Amino acid sequence: MIKALVVDDSPVTRELIVHILNEDPGIRVVGMASNGEEAIEAVQRMRPDVITMDIHMPKLDGLEATRQIMETHPTPIVIVSGSTNPHDVAMTFRVTEAGALTSLPLPTDSATARELVQTVKLMSEIKVVRRWVRVQSKEKEAEPHTVEAELAQLAPAEVRVVALGASTGGPIILKTILDELPGNFPAPVLVVQHMSAGFSQGLVEWLAQSSALSIRLAAHGEHILPSHIYFAPDGFQMQVKNGGSIALIRDAHENGMCPSVSCLFRSVAEVYGRHAVAGLLTGMGRDGASELKLLREKGAVTFAQNKESSVVHGMPGEAIRLDAAMFVLAPQEIAPLLTKLANGGK
Repeated sequence: MIKALVVDDSPVTRELIVHILNEDPGIRVVGMASNGEEAIEAVQRMRPDVITMDIHMPKLDGLEATRQIMETHPTPIVIVSGSTNPHDVAMTFRVTEAGALTSLPLPTDSATARELVQTVKLMSEIKVVRRWVRVQSKEKEAEPHTVEAELAQLAPAEVRVVALGASTGGPIILKTILDELPGNFPAPVLVVQHMSAGFSQGLVEWLAQSSALSIRLAAHGEHILPSHIYFAPDGFQMQVKNGGSIALIRDAHENGMCPSVSCLFRSVAEVYGRHAVAGLLTGMGRDGASELKLLREKGAVTFAQNKESSVVHGMPGEAIRLDAAMFVLAPQEIAPLLTKLANGGK
């Protein structure tokens, strides 16, 4: 039985979330809190398996409560936000930086209620919550020259595009990568991040605050440019067409996702082939894994995030199993690899 703690300053919202979670026979809500101070005390006393956390609360907000919980009693935290205002959504990603695993909108119908229940169940299985920065120094010491040695044996073609796919745990890893890419990065970057509807614009705004690159939601028909990052918007499959233009298609879900990493990677393989670099980051499922292998077969340089730094190693793990990834990398290794490849190995 999964023990859940519900944290929200609104009595109505608390009761809604409690009702939704208690409807599932595998979940039992063991406590509620109306602010961050109560949440910290409840975690110490009840030791829940998972927490749903509001952001804007009196006394102590969700950001500081998450930070203190992760420092004292690390517990899987799911942010549940009732606002889709991009500024408020961007705040949810600051909470992710503090250690929360993922963000969801407040349920408004049966579909979003099911998503909350499924997410709470999945996140509760992550018993030891480790943020990748805690293992960074160890991995740097373990194999400091492995990537350099393998890269030296490659003769990669000119890199004309970089494609990335991520799901659960992806935002903080994407921030790590994009923050380290130089402002004159000589290739466009296309990204599919699995995200609840209404969160994509806030994600872009949050990432743009610290990156030297231009980051935006992709628009149908626009031409991709160097030093620009294009995110697939909610509800659209994103493809790249011959000539380097973006196509956004309201299409059926693929691998249960829209946007889908598989859809993007397949188009990149067709248009760019050996002139692409592509990678799969932390996330549930297998979206993009087979297509990463297709990219590798066409001569592209491919990589997957390592297990130690992944919140969920589903997508990158499947890519590794299929031998789709030429490199298996910790987050801090990815931007240097991309920069070196995009600059012709220099």
